[in-house]
Amino acid sequence: MEIYRDRKVGKLYLSQRKYLEKVLDRFNMSNCKPVTTPLAAHLKPSVKSCPASKEEIERRSHVIYSSAIGSLIYAMVCSRLDLAYVVSVVSHYMHNPGKDHWEAIKWILRYVQGSFDRCLVFNKSKTATYNIIGFVNSDYSRDLDHRHSP
Repeated sequence: MEIYRDRKVGKLYLSQRKYLEKVLDRFNMSNCKPVTTPLAAHLKPSVKSCPASKEEIERRSHVIYSSAIGSLIYAMVCSRLDLAYVVSVVSHYMHNPGKDHWEAIKWILRYVQGSFDRCLVFNKSKTATYNIIGFVNSDYSRDLDHRHSP
């Protein structure tokens, strides 16, 4: 984790750029084309995408899906809160990931490639008043398996 401090403006920046570069390199995505959204609308992970036959399950077991999710979770917890929703979506299928699930992971890694400049910023406040703003997406139809928000 990199920590940058700007005393003039009273800001502290927490970044994991080097860690994320290593993650992209580990999954052979360091030269991928970046995207601007964490998960594309055309990628709709569901249980229907999970392999059903033993041959498919065996073939998919060699994919390092859970390792990729673990790497993304670490980044999400430490400095990249923008990954929280998409990581929760793809982590539902860790028990039996299919090709569509791996495509979603690759898309998230492409998003990371295009958003290295994102980091946590702590701003020094002269007053005791804090304005915390949060946004929620209540798209219950996104979860194709249960039709509720993950």
